[in-house]
Amino acid sequence: MTITVTIPGPGGGQHVLHEGHGYPAVCAPSVSREAYAAAHVVANPLTASMADSGEGTIDWSATLRIRERIWDLGLGVAEAMDTAQRGMGLPWSDAQTLIDLTLTAGRARNAATVVGVSTDQLPENLPASLEQITQAYIEQVEFVEQRGGTPVLMASRWLAATARTADDYLQVYRAVLVAARGPVLLHWLGVAFDARLEGYWGSTDLDVATRTVLDLIESEPAKIAGIKISLLDAAREVRLRRQLPAGVKLFTGDDFNYVDLIAGDELGHSHALLGAFAAITPIAAAALARLDASDVDGYRRILEPTLPLSRLVFQEPTQYYKTGVAWLSYLNGDQRSFRMIGGLDSGRNIAHLIELFVTANDIGLFRDPALTAHRLNTYLAAYGLA
Repeated sequence: MTITVTIPGPGGGQHVLHEGHGYPAVCAPSVSREAYAAAHVVANPLTASMADSGEGTIDWSATLRIRERIWDLGLGVAEAMDTAQRGMGLPWSDAQTLIDLTLTAGRARNAATVVGVSTDQLPENLPASLEQITQAYIEQVEFVEQRGGTPVLMASRWLAATARTADDYLQVYRAVLVAARGPVLLHWLGVAFDARLEGYWGSTDLDVATRTVLDLIESEPAKIAGIKISLLDAAREVRLRRQLPAGVKLFTGDDFNYVDLIAGDELGHSHALLGAFAAITPIAAAALARLDASDVDGYRRILEPTLPLSRLVFQEPTQYYKTGVAWLSYLNGDQRSFRMIGGLDSGRNIAHLIELFVTANDIGLFRDPALTAHRLNTYLAAYGLA
């Protein structure tokens, strides 16, 4: 049976839905790469709005089911990071609940999970000292480690606003590393994702900032398991990867160029910690299985067609990529509505959402085309477009 939808706007008309990709719903974890999908949170459609935050705005059951699907497909979950709207609707109080629930569920499965820590319990838009920022980081690291999680030290807007030199960054991070029980991951998030991180690591010159990052890693290699780079600069990522001390891994956060970076070259490869993998988890899992079998051509054949979708999801203004991840999750039946905490469902216009549907359909992303068509038509009708 052919299923079609009518697409409004320029270039619209009848659009045929493709059969789903057909990849397995359960996969073994990759043995050649570590791979984490940075998962989003699902809003409670009855209570979520721009004005409301805190208790009652998140559908915890649906949020956990999304993580369970990621684990079923052999990927790890990167929890409470920017994909989960840290700094864009998810307060630290809700992040604590999310971390608790995910780490408890992950332990029951012996599933891989890393957890974002920041300083977002500090008052918004108020000055903070380096000591206050350090203690905020340490508080969140302790919260995660007490529950058996591996912390990811996310970039702090408070530190970016307070630090004046590279030494200020090194002072804070070294104190946090000393306080941490075990190895952590670093995370360098670029200004495309958050303009308030301009000049992170003490310089707007990325070569100078990279030297500061390397100084930190080289001084504490036993406490740093790896670093995630989200600069959307593949050449810079490769250069840094080649300079890391032995045993410190590079996790790509480059949602534009992940295919080449994960494949790597004769001098090494990147692992993965990607928001994009939350949108294309079954396809990513199937591609990684080909890498495990040393079938690089097969890996590329599966994963390269996902790049147009990921680049569309992450197009400028990039910080609204979470809207695309939630939209695709809704169309795929993984959540009951397209509402988002903080009203972030309005972060992209309907023309963009339609383009996401078309691009995702082109790669067979939708498991149940009839359900996807119904949901798309219902959403468009609510806006007088169907």
